[in-house]
Amino acid sequence: MRVLLAGGAGFIGSHLADALLARNDEVVVVDNFATGRPENVQHLVGHANFAFIEHDITLPLPTSNALSQKFDAVLDFASPASPNDFAIMPLEILAVGSTGTRNLLERAKADSAVFFLTSTSEVYGDPLVHPQPEDYLGNVSSTGPRSCYDEAKRFSEALTMAYHRVHGIDTRIVRIFNTYGERMRPNDGRVVNTFVVQALKGQAITLHGDGSQTRSFCYVSDEVRGLISLLDSDYIMPVNIGNPVEFTMRQLAELVIELTGSTSKIICVPLPPERDGDPLQRQPDITLAKSLLDWEPSVALRDGLTTMIKYFETVEGISK
Repeated sequence: MRVLLAGGAGFIGSHLADALLARNDEVVVVDNFATGRPENVQHLVGHANFAFIEHDITLPLPTSNALSQKFDAVLDFASPASPNDFAIMPLEILAVGSTGTRNLLERAKADSAVFFLTSTSEVYGDPLVHPQPEDYLGNVSSTGPRSCYDEAKRFSEALTMAYHRVHGIDTRIVRIFNTYGERMRPNDGRVVNTFVVQALKGQAITLHGDGSQTRSFCYVSDEVRGLISLLDSDYIMPVNIGNPVEFTMRQLAELVIELTGSTSKIICVPLPPERDGDPLQRQPDITLAKSLLDWEPSVALRDGLTTMIKYFETVEGISK
């Protein structure tokens, strides 16, 4: 396939670029480095099937040799997606989820390409149904601190399906749940990397509230395998891709301390205002992914964290 991958210098996007190139696809990455990092794709520079264009997708795609040929698939991974981003980049997030997604949909329409939207478990909000299946409509605030991301992705989904119905675009929509692994930004406010950094530095690990909130963590290699399975399918509606094994935040903190050998203490702190509306529970129902894609995660949290911790120590250079 010839693939346009917007946001391909980001955490998940760069791992997906690796996997697509490994199976001999041609990959053109577009990224403006708002949250992506050059070092995530530096190892791909010079690869015969790889090209990179620095560009903001909320603007029309530029004239470029790499963009002059048709694509078989257009993949939309271009959005800031962490709690810190919600606080400092809300307008950019709303723009990329509306204008940016529409620009990519227009390119998919012009090329008769598959359009792959990266959506999120955040479309379920603070769920009243547990675990969350794809047909759950959600419990989402349109005005809270997280609304810029939640509603941008809900709009992106609506826009994608409108293009499918009006223009016949062949669509794929993935709802990603908490994913972790190498190339995460150390200080972006997500819980796994926050705990790992605190433990490696010997700082107190900060639990918001009493630490009873739950999340389900999917290692990035499992996530990418699910993404490619969905891309290669012919299913046009949303599919949850995540790990259904649920952990409390306190359990996560204790495991990180064990695996790092840290002397960090666990302390409870009030939820800061910018985290108001954080879901109390998050767990994917992956029945559809299992039946449709024959996919389920295989990497245990302990094993994935071990690899991630080594990366943060050796590549990111994080230590006391």
